[in-house]
Amino acid sequence: MTVLELLAGLALLTAGGELLVRGGSALGRAAGISPLVIGLTVVAFATAAPELAVSLGAALTGVAGIAVGNVVGSNIANVLLVGGITALAAPLAVDRKLLRGDLPALLGLSVLLFLFAVDGTVALWEGMLLVALAVAYLSWKVVAGRREEAPDATEAARPALRPRTVFAPVGMLLGGVALLVVGARMLVDAATAIASALGLSDLVIGLTVVAVGTSFPELVTTVVAAVRGQREMALGNIVGSNVLNIGVVLGLTAVVAPGGLPVDASALRLDLPVMIAVTLGFVPLLLTGAKLVRWEGGLLLAWYAIYLAVLVLPAVGSAAAPAFTAVAQWGLLPLTTVGLAVLTVREVRTRRRAHATP
Repeated sequence: MTVLELLAGLALLTAGGELLVRGGSALGRAAGISPLVIGLTVVAFATAAPELAVSLGAALTGVAGIAVGNVVGSNIANVLLVGGITALAAPLAVDRKLLRGDLPALLGLSVLLFLFAVDGTVALWEGMLLVALAVAYLSWKVVAGRREEAPDATEAARPALRPRTVFAPVGMLLGGVALLVVGARMLVDAATAIASALGLSDLVIGLTVVAVGTSFPELVTTVVAAVRGQREMALGNIVGSNVLNIGVVLGLTAVVAPGGLPVDASALRLDLPVMIAVTLGFVPLLLTGAKLVRWEGGLLLAWYAIYLAVLVLPAVGSAAAPAFTAVAQWGLLPLTTVGLAVLTVREVRTRRRAHATP
C-alpha cells in the first residue's frame, strides 16, 4: 500500500505540473507578463503550496523539526536537485534580471532567516516581517513585469485581465495546484512512514524525505516548463519558490506556531549555512555563459547526493559517517569553491573583453 501511495502521488504530481505550466503560460500572455515573472510569482506560489500545508500542519501539531527542515531542505533541494535534473533535461537560459534582482533578494532573505534563528527561535514579529517582505517582492515583480513587457505603452493600453481571457488559465492553475497538493501529501505520508520506521529524527525527516517530497511539484513543473520551451519560467520557479518558502511558508508558520517557531541547533550549524552557500554557489553557475548547462546540472546533483549522505549516515549510525563528512568538508567543498571562483573570474574577464571590443 505504501508503494502504491508513492506511485499515485507521483502520477498526480506529473499531471498537476503539466496543468500548472499550461495555465501559467496562458495567464502570462493574457496579462502581458513575461514567463520569467510568471515563474517567479504565480507558478512559484502554486508549487510552494505543499510546503505551506506541511509546515503549518507540523508546527500546529508540535513537530517543529519537520516544519523548519521542510523549508530549509526544500530550498536546498530546489537548487541542487530540481536545478540539476532540469539542466540535464534541457539546458536553461538565464535572464539577467534573475541575477540582478531575484537571486540577491533570495540571498538576503536566506541571511535574514539565519540571523532570526540564531537565538533558537523565529519569533512572531520576525515571521510577520518575512511575510511582509515576500508580499512586497511579489507585488514588485508583477508591477515591474507588466511595465517591462510594454515600456512605451500607457497604462490603459496594457493588456487587461478580463474574465473571459483568464477563466481557462485560472482553472488550469487551480486544478494543477489541487493535484500538486494531493500528490505531494500522498508522497510525503508514504515516505515519512518509511523514514520513521528507519529511526530517523524529525529534523532529518524534514530535511530529506519531506523536503524532497514537497519539492516534487517544483521538480515536475520546472522540468515540464524546460522541456516545453518555457526555460525562463523554469528558473524563475526555482528562485521564486525559494523566496516564498522563506517569506510565506516559514514566515506564516512562525506566526501561527505557539511561542514562535523553534529552530534546532543542528540546523543552525549545518543546514541553514548550507542553504545560504547553495544560493551563493548558484550565482557563478548561472553567470557562466548565461546558461545552466548539463555538466553544471550534474555538479548540482552530485552535491545534493553528498549533502544527503552527510545527513543520513550519522542518523543511521554508520561508521563511515565521520570520514565521509571530513572528506566532503575539507576536500570536495574547497575544490568546488575554487573551481566556481575560477569560472566566475574567467566569465567576468570574457565579458569585459567583449564590452571593450568595438
